[in-house]
Amino acid sequence: MKTTYGLFQNSQRLDLIWNNIVLSTIDSSSANIVRGFNLTITFSSTDIERLDGRVNMSLVKDPQTSKWLITRWIDESNF
Repeated sequence: MKTTYGLFQNSQRLDLIWNNIVLSTIDSSSANIVRGFNLTITFSSTDIERLDGRVNMSLVKDPQTSKWLITRWIDESNF
């Protein structure tokens, strides 16, 4: 957690682009989604990292607010 926090604190810009949904199972109150993404992290004008990956996440729908909440996030990327 500290490493990830430090990464984001030391970046000037983060760009996340969601790509295709590889797999999804959705019902009225829960969902499991596997989706690709592209992440660009800009530390400075000469230090830019580009990553392609995939995430497997579970979501549940809050019955009071009807908002979807992420309950599990597994990074399935190979960096």
